[in-house]
Amino acid sequence: MTQHRDWRIDLIEAHPSLFHPPEGHPEQASGYPWCEAGWRDLLERMCGRIEAALRDRETIRFSQIKEKFAGLRVYWRGDLSPETTARINEALALAQARAACTCEGCGAVGQLYQHAGRHQTLCLPHAKGTLIPAESGREDVQFVRAVTARGFRIGPRRYDREADRFIDRPPGEEQ
Repeated sequence: MTQHRDWRIDLIEAHPSLFHPPEGHPEQASGYPWCEAGWRDLLERMCGRIEAALRDRETIRFSQIKEKFAGLRVYWRGDLSPETTARINEALALAQARAACTCEGCGAVGQLYQHAGRHQTLCLPHAKGTLIPAESGREDVQFVRAVTARGFRIGPRRYDREADRFIDRPPGEEQ
């Protein structure tokens, strides 16, 4: 019988400075991802962006990564400059925007479904339950936290899945 290695262990071992796993027990790391394999790629991208944002002697530790109400939730703490915090928040916002349009089961383009009282982002082959359509013209709009001179604000941003980036154009504005 072939055993498949858990992709979450691979993610934790590839980014030990973010997960801080106990020696020899990566499955006990705080922040162990509680989501399906379809979000592996977006978590790998997120971890890479966060590591690139850290400056010398800055550290963070994930405390929880999970799927909740069809969205990605990432909880963390760290000793960071405001600039690094802003870059990490941007990396998290991109991962959350990607999760909102990525099948948690396989990683393909997905949409929001409700089944048995649970919401999930799924592709058509994995779909269960009832499709919850996005409002016309707002399919790619995410509400994210953006840093401003006075702290931060929460506002709409368009997410381009193909480019994996935000396009800062107000909702409803034609391309």
